[in-house]
Amino acid sequence: VQLQAYGGGLVQAGGSLRLSCVASGHTFTSDAVGWFRQAPGKEREFVAAAGWHGSAYYADSVKGRFTVFRDNAKNTVYLHMNSLQPEDTGVYFCAERVLSKSGTVYNSKTYDGWGQGTLVTVSS
Repeated sequence: VQLQAYGGGLVQAGGSLRLSCVASGHTFTSDAVGWFRQAPGKEREFVAAAGWHGSAYYADSVKGRFTVFRDNAKNTVYLHMNSLQPEDTGVYFCAERVLSKSGTVYNSKTYDGWGQGTLVTVSS
C-alpha cells in the first residue's frame, strides 16, 4: 500500500498551503499517519503526525505554524501549513506507522507506505 500526498506548490514566504494524504484502496489503521519532508541534499525529517484519536505530534520547527489532523471517515490526513518560510521547502511525504516496528512516532523507520510525495517550494 502506498499513500499519496497532494497539494504542494509554489508559495511566497508567509503564505499557506494544505496538503492531503490519501491511501487508495486501504483504510488507515488505528495508529499514526505521519508527514515527513526532504529538502535537496538533506535527509528526510519528521514534520508532524496524527494519531487515531486526535493526538498530534510536531517537530519543533513547525510548532505553532502547522496543524495536522485526520478525517477517518474520509480516510484522509491533512497538513495545514501557515506562515511558510523558505526553509520549509522540500518534498513532503506521508506514511503510515506500523505497530510491529519499534521506535517512536518521530522515527521514519517505524513507517511504511511511502509514496512519491508532493513538492512544496517557498520563495523568499
